[in-house]
Amino acid sequence: MGISSALYSGVSGLNTNGQAMSVIGNNLANTNTVGFKSSRTVFADLLSASISGSGGSSQVGRGVGLSTVSQTFSQGTFESTESGTDVAIEGDGFFLLKEPGDDTTYYSRAGAFSFDQDGYLVNPEGYRVQGKLFDLTTGELASGDATDIQVSSSGLIQGNVTSTLKLTTNLDSTEPIIAAAFNPTLPNTYNYSSSTQVFDTLGNAHLLTTYFIKTADNTWNWAWSAEDEGGAPLGGVVGGVLNFTADGTLDSVVPDPAAIAAGDLAWDNGSTDTGIDITFDTTQFNSESVVISQNQNGYGAGNLTSVDINQEGIVIASYSNGKQKNIGQLVLGKFVNPNGLKLSGSNLYAETTESGAPRTGLPGPELGNVYTNSLEQSNVDMGTEFVKMITFQRGFQANSKIITTVDELLGELINLKR
Repeated sequence: MGISSALYSGVSGLNTNGQAMSVIGNNLANTNTVGFKSSRTVFADLLSASISGSGGSSQVGRGVGLSTVSQTFSQGTFESTESGTDVAIEGDGFFLLKEPGDDTTYYSRAGAFSFDQDGYLVNPEGYRVQGKLFDLTTGELASGDATDIQVSSSGLIQGNVTSTLKLTTNLDSTEPIIAAAFNPTLPNTYNYSSSTQVFDTLGNAHLLTTYFIKTADNTWNWAWSAEDEGGAPLGGVVGGVLNFTADGTLDSVVPDPAAIAAGDLAWDNGSTDTGIDITFDTTQFNSESVVISQNQNGYGAGNLTSVDINQEGIVIASYSNGKQKNIGQLVLGKFVNPNGLKLSGSNLYAETTESGAPRTGLPGPELGNVYTNSLEQSNVDMGTEFVKMITFQRGFQANSKIITTVDELLGELINLKR
């Protein structure tokens, strides 16, 4: 009976060490798998048998078994990439993904994302990344549950009409006073002019020119003219008066605020007639007349040029007109017991009762920080795996020796009757 028990103890050692070798093989096979977490085996002795001897009752072990295979969720190193949609997590969080047409949420540490033909942010297997969307009207993060992140496939952003214009200029205090009536086509009827590109309600660009005419000491008239769709001038209109103090700072604008009245700019191209509120940040110093800056709030329509994810996990669409729009923000999940997650293949995990429900939210110190243009590499330590391979190999060999030795003992037992 004892000899047979030793035989089966050896068999259990072969099985257990063989399974452990399979775990090591899987770890080494995934050395270059993005976001992979290595596994480890934990052995446990089997129930022992009780035997009686002259010294009383004793116990003899019956072999070894595989207690558990658990994953090591230590942080992997980061690899820098050239893709603006590659994201890595520093911390304990997981990305949330869903398969199209399936409400099951999967979790992953692999952030090699891209956009599919329908504009959805997906992983290489086509699972859609989950996040919270921005209200495209207000630009604020909308409330509600995480959902698919999608960038419009049309890739076109609407233009914005110019409604405000701020001119920062200096007017030369030594300029002569001009008494002639203003005419934008006659340079001798004004002292200085500056042109600004403005936009109508259709997103078409036009040239608006502002003129300055010195009419008295510390007093300047300002006027404007614009070009319609064909480049023809819309006329020249005196808009008001700029009054300066004796030290060259702007004292008042009459009328205040300065404005091109709504409807004055008729572009003759099907767009709505518009007006522009003009703010003057003007000085009158003994220095050459110069435009320091021109700021207006209009822009034309733009095509989608790129989509990137920033350090806050916000998906940002960039357009050819220089504008950017926040589309959505990645949502992360964190588990109390990540070892309870179920492996689903393709770098995905599924929630179980052992893992508990995840705590979800935006990236941050609690759930994990995200890094763009980066991917988390496998946390497999090849040196450690090879050392374990040696120990498991020796364990397998030792258990093999048990079986061969027991076989020899059984042979001697059978030979007793000869």
